[in-house]
Amino acid sequence: MPKALLLENIHPFAAESLRNHGFEVDTQPGALDEDDLIEALDDVDILGIRSKTNVTKRVLDARPGLTAIGCFCIGTNQVDVNYAGTQGIAVFNAPYSNTRSVVELVISDIISLMRRIPAHSNRMRDGVWDKSASGSHEVRGKTLGIIGYGNIGAQLSVLAEALGMRVVFYDIDEKLALGNAHRAGSLEELLLQSDAVTLHVDGRKSNTGFFGEDQFSHMKQGSIFINISRGFVADLDALKRHLESGHLAGAAIDVFPKEPRKSGDAFDTSLNKEDNVILTPHIGGSTLEAQESIGHFVSQRLLDYWEKGSTTLSVNVPELTLGTVSGITRIAHLHKNLPGVLAQVNRILGEENINVNAQSLATEGELGYVVTDVSSMPSADAFKALQDLYGRIRMRTLQ
Repeated sequence: MPKALLLENIHPFAAESLRNHGFEVDTQPGALDEDDLIEALDDVDILGIRSKTNVTKRVLDARPGLTAIGCFCIGTNQVDVNYAGTQGIAVFNAPYSNTRSVVELVISDIISLMRRIPAHSNRMRDGVWDKSASGSHEVRGKTLGIIGYGNIGAQLSVLAEALGMRVVFYDIDEKLALGNAHRAGSLEELLLQSDAVTLHVDGRKSNTGFFGEDQFSHMKQGSIFINISRGFVADLDALKRHLESGHLAGAAIDVFPKEPRKSGDAFDTSLNKEDNVILTPHIGGSTLEAQESIGHFVSQRLLDYWEKGSTTLSVNVPELTLGTVSGITRIAHLHKNLPGVLAQVNRILGEENINVNAQSLATEGELGYVVTDVSSMPSADAFKALQDLYGRIRMRTLQ
């Protein structure tokens, strides 16, 4: 019986789905460190994680039998995805499933900060009744600057426009503007005109410290700052200085440079005494709807790979979308992207007089993936020849 390990409170649907397809499933509520993860992965075929468990080269080397990793979240920077690919381990994530939840949190943060709700709430708790309009604004007619116009940034622009906001965005890649959104010619151009600035960049290492003193200093007087992307992207000490000087009117931070490994652990930040600041514990995608959707989406990708060899939306191996295996033998061959591999596969099968029903090939970067459906089972000698092919990384047979 194949085994799956699901960590970090992944939605129960994922475990149920895997069990329904014959997996023995172990679930654990928290993240595991490197040593504990290696121990827990003994005989495990599929690993499911969220954002706190780091799957390093050492982990992958220690457990070469691992077949696939499901990141039940958007980001995959907690996994050495490139090395996993070279070891024949496919990695999947959920790039769309929590988009709406993240966008709704950003919208609520914008409205709350523009109306100074955190500051008013703090004063009420201190016993001070301050019914004042000073510093409070409608969002209608204000300019929202979106840095990173991917799935989340684009959907945010649509909802913000529906509230009457003017939207400008900045992205290093060419992106199609939705609605009346306008692409800024530079990051500085966006910062100078935006009443609210929100970050939606990915987890690549080059984004570390991306938004610091220089960027904060270019923001519009009295504007607000929101980061619900990655904790290492923004300099919170610089943000604190600009809040305390009165340059910025407020901020909402959902991600931090250093975060606790599990719920209930102690947490501290230099921003916890600031007035008009919203601090949330990395809950951008933490809604019941989003987590259920992620559980459905990622578990299905894992099962499609396990049962069909389909690599649709994998982040680290070439993509092939494959049908159900029925009445045939499917040979899934992940290999180095070298000339002649397909010819070698067909030569071996031809020498066995095995008819090829269907064949698909995809290559990307240093990897190639060829999947061959045959009508009869190859002999042991043919299997050995396929296993011994030059450049082979991993071969699986599906029936």
